[in-house]
Amino acid sequence: MLGHYCETSSIYKRTPSRDYSSMIDVEENSDLLDSSLDKESLNPSWKLSLPHILTATISSFLFGYHIGVVNEPLERISLDLGFNGNTLAEGLVVSICLGGALIGCLLSGWIADGVGRRRAFQLCALPMIIGASMSAATNNLFGMLVGRLFVGTGLGLGPPVASLYVAEVSPASVRGTYGAFIQIATCLGLMGALLIGIPVHKIPGWWRVCFGLSTIPAAVLALAMVFCAESPHWLYKQGRIAEAEAEFERLLGVPEAKFAMSELSKADRGDDNDTVKLSELLRGRHFKVVFIGSSLFALQQLSGINAVFYFSSTVFKSAGVPSDLANVWIGIVNLSGSIISMTLMDKLGRKVLLFWSFFGMAIAMVVQATGASLLVSGLGAMYFSVGGMLLFVFTFALGAGPVPGLLLPEIFPSRIRAKAMAVCMSVHWVINFFVGLLFLRLLEKLGAQLLYSIFASFCMIAVVFVKRNVVETKGKSLQEIEIALLPQD
Repeated sequence: MLGHYCETSSIYKRTPSRDYSSMIDVEENSDLLDSSLDKESLNPSWKLSLPHILTATISSFLFGYHIGVVNEPLERISLDLGFNGNTLAEGLVVSICLGGALIGCLLSGWIADGVGRRRAFQLCALPMIIGASMSAATNNLFGMLVGRLFVGTGLGLGPPVASLYVAEVSPASVRGTYGAFIQIATCLGLMGALLIGIPVHKIPGWWRVCFGLSTIPAAVLALAMVFCAESPHWLYKQGRIAEAEAEFERLLGVPEAKFAMSELSKADRGDDNDTVKLSELLRGRHFKVVFIGSSLFALQQLSGINAVFYFSSTVFKSAGVPSDLANVWIGIVNLSGSIISMTLMDKLGRKVLLFWSFFGMAIAMVVQATGASLLVSGLGAMYFSVGGMLLFVFTFALGAGPVPGLLLPEIFPSRIRAKAMAVCMSVHWVINFFVGLLFLRLLEKLGAQLLYSIFASFCMIAVVFVKRNVVETKGKSLQEIEIALLPQD
């Protein structure tokens, strides 16, 4: 969980007076969460919820796929659609997706709370089907841009809803593992886009196939969600108590469902149906926790992860490695780190992975800065640059990549969870956009050594932030976490 910088370490808490301004000590909360709240040990089978989780992560696969789908084919697209050499148009084909994603992300909380998590997934798939079909069929730049804007809207809606759904339908004992599925699915989507794009320079019009194929998993997501469980937490908030218990039984089993319902009733403060306004999140009583959650996503992006992805081909080319092989290596390292994080998330916990992930990223950035300096040259510089880049991607995938999207829905109160996630993940998209926009210019003005040193500094700021403001949530139900943050009598 996340807290707030005070003179001593502290954490956001809920109060019965509905005043969130008071704060309690991080270590005190750690003890509360470790105390298991007099709960008998119940271990619901992970097999019941797994099909629902795997279906939800199709949205993450699509997210990764559409982020990477234009990388290889962009040159052929520009030739076929008549804007070859127009760098502004080429940049728009890539970046307009980010604009659509920001729109979708900002709306995601209100959509997820208004129509439920399942229908939100279906609404996420719809613009991706429409947009990908438009991009595949278009004969001009305008059609491509409109299609990419539609796709971006779906991309912005998908990740926050996926994080909410995974947190709310997973058994507490494997929630971290299931949360890592989101990162793994994203990696698989990126690698899938890379592999499907390989023939683009040999087969005329192949880029249309690259876009068109993405409609298949999107349609599968929309249809499969009909058979998946709705979030019991959302149903309970709507006053549909019997349906919530029935869905808990589908996900956890009958004995565990009874206990989960009793925990929900304990955490119920009777205000779940109150309207949450955006102003309340940005400057009201929830501001502190939303600010801290947004800061975590901001530090994730300011660490330089997307800059590394943008610059990877250049670094590998300078080492004599073809760009397509470079992308494969980056993908393999990213996927390997994500798989390892999946095995460790519910053993070591969120805080440990997040702390050492940012620390490892700082070391990796120092290694890359050294490779870009005059201290080493020739073969040594190549080893430092390539090795530092691979180490950075690997350590990012261990914690800084998957943990924030899992941690925030765990610690946000049920009443604001969806909308707070929307606001926090919107910060991700805004900073992602500016990093992509300014990276090459900053690289030209500052040089690689200074720029990598700045990224290393942000990573170390994140290390301190995590150390002072994150407490452990592994193995605890969402109800336990909420109850533990209530003031003690």
